[in-house]
Amino acid sequence: MGQHILPGNPPVEVSLKRSARARRISLRVSGLDGKVTLTLPKGVSDREGLAFAREKAGWLRGHLDRRTPIVGVGIGALVPVEGVQRELRSVPGRGVRLAEDALLVAGDPVTAGRRAGAWLKALARDRLAEASDLYAGRLGLGYSKLTLRDTRSRWGSCTADGGLMYSWRLVLAPPEVLSYVAAHEVAHLAEMNHSSRFWDTVERIHGPYKVQRGWLRQHGAGLHGYRFE
Repeated sequence: MGQHILPGNPPVEVSLKRSARARRISLRVSGLDGKVTLTLPKGVSDREGLAFAREKAGWLRGHLDRRTPIVGVGIGALVPVEGVQRELRSVPGRGVRLAEDALLVAGDPVTAGRRAGAWLKALARDRLAEASDLYAGRLGLGYSKLTLRDTRSRWGSCTADGGLMYSWRLVLAPPEVLSYVAAHEVAHLAEMNHSSRFWDTVERIHGPYKVQRGWLRQHGAGLHGYRFE
């Protein structure tokens, strides 16, 4: 893989990658770090590939401009917790505590972001388990397990054997949004599809959901920008 720079304002670094399985030239911008990859199929020269990238330069810069801002979480950073912006503050003592307008993190300030992330994941598990139990009870069906991941492609999923998976970042969203996603995935225990019967089931166990679904579409991508390393 080679590195090339597309001139312009600003210049864009492009990584060239060859793939024997690729059928056409493709240009991809990583949603995680903004890296640009130009994939070339067999028989296509670097020159042809870079000419393609130059033709797409306007689209490429526009896509990079719209990319989710990255927020490194540390002392002083603002982080949404259950839909409310909280300032990460260093305090004496032990553990992590939630205040009205702050997330209070004791211990070494250097590792505060990582420890805040671990605390948020535990809070997410509690909130999602509570919501899943509520909606599964209303549905009259049980689930086999609950797992948390840091997925970008979906906020949750339900397997054929009744396993529920959620993005832990839902705890950053307003509680009603987390509840909707839990109801959505629990409804799949009865309907493993997105038919009208499925959406009727979501509304039956949750109530109206379009506002919450719209919030995710408008604001959900921003939740992936917070880095808790």
